[in-house]
Amino acid sequence: MTPQTAPFAAFEWMIAWRYLRARRAEGGVSVMTWISLVGIALAVFALIATLSIRSGFRSEFVDTVLGANAHATVYYTASMTPQGTLTRTIEDYQSLAERLAAVPGVSRAAPLIKGQVMAARDGRNAGVEVFGIAEEDLRAIPRIAHSDAARGDLSRFEQGIAIGTGVARELNVRLGDRIRIISPEGVRTAFGTSPRINTYEVVYIFSAGRYDIDRTRVYLPFAEAQRFFNRDGVADEIEVMLDEPEAVESMVYPLLSAAGERAMVWTWQDSAGAFLRTLDIEDNVMFILLSILVLIAAMNIISGLIMLVKNKGRDIGILRTMGLTEGSVLRVFFICGALVGLAGTLMGVILGCLFALYIDPIFAAVNYLTGGGAWDPSIRGIYALPAELRLVDVLKAVGLSLGLSFGVTIFPARRAARMNPVEALRYE
Repeated sequence: MTPQTAPFAAFEWMIAWRYLRARRAEGGVSVMTWISLVGIALAVFALIATLSIRSGFRSEFVDTVLGANAHATVYYTASMTPQGTLTRTIEDYQSLAERLAAVPGVSRAAPLIKGQVMAARDGRNAGVEVFGIAEEDLRAIPRIAHSDAARGDLSRFEQGIAIGTGVARELNVRLGDRIRIISPEGVRTAFGTSPRINTYEVVYIFSAGRYDIDRTRVYLPFAEAQRFFNRDGVADEIEVMLDEPEAVESMVYPLLSAAGERAMVWTWQDSAGAFLRTLDIEDNVMFILLSILVLIAAMNIISGLIMLVKNKGRDIGILRTMGLTEGSVLRVFFICGALVGLAGTLMGVILGCLFALYIDPIFAAVNYLTGGGAWDPSIRGIYALPAELRLVDVLKAVGLSLGLSFGVTIFPARRAARMNPVEALRYE
């Protein structure tokens, strides 16, 4: 009776390692095996790099949304004024803001004035959206008040206007310059409505990290915005910031209860949710496509092992006649294929992690080689290619690669184990 050996014994590892080290002239590893190793490494690298970029892009997008915009906006439905016109303005905005701020989970509630106007200076003009807000409320917006790229003194906000870097670039203005704000809804006269034009000093230039925000947004002091837009004693909406923005859906009913019957709530997920769901779908599709690449690379292991089994047929026959069991032969060739998959996966993980960690200099080099047109913020929205290396993404890539590599190795290993030693040695 053939003696049983412990699975994956030391001699099995030794035989497998000798087969992997053998030169091709000695019947060792074929070129296909090296191709499969490099293929697995590149596929794992591409998977980790893609997942890290997708995670970084999503995190950056959500951070700019939550850091520069209201987590929820409370506004009133239209009502009839004594003059017979419809209005959505909020007359009791101070008391409404206090009631909303008292809701558990709300960190801040601030009244806002909003309007679209034309900004102009020295023959240049740009369409912008004005946000009328108090200075203390503006200081509480992280991406505006605490931007690393911000210039100017926010303490002078009540004396001028704050504009985005995109607006400043479009109008070619710097700190201390004065710009004109033109609104078509101005003073009503007997000859019609004349545009309202005011001039303000630029006291603060911010960058929210989003091209569309920096290109279109300006901030005016709340009282000045009331005067400019004929909103004396009223506000357009209430900006609500939450302690946990991701749980905004659970806050809708408490906010509506505190705001009253005429109130409506618009959350950041209502405005950005469709885009985020699209990102989720793209992430899943991208993972499937790159998984196919890993599978194709792993399939090359089969070709390499089949060639190895063919070249080592005489050795298999001799080992079997010496008492090596089918299980031992299977494990020897399984170790050969598994080591190739493991080495390729390790190389891919190292390359992918290095890519994610050094994305900035890599992107700078690519941008330099392409003449500065590799990334257009007007299309992508954000200014640079982000990457966020997450452990879960690395583990997904490693698990997929090793699972496929180990799986495809079983077939040629079983073929070697079932080889008849008599047939293997007949013509030797």
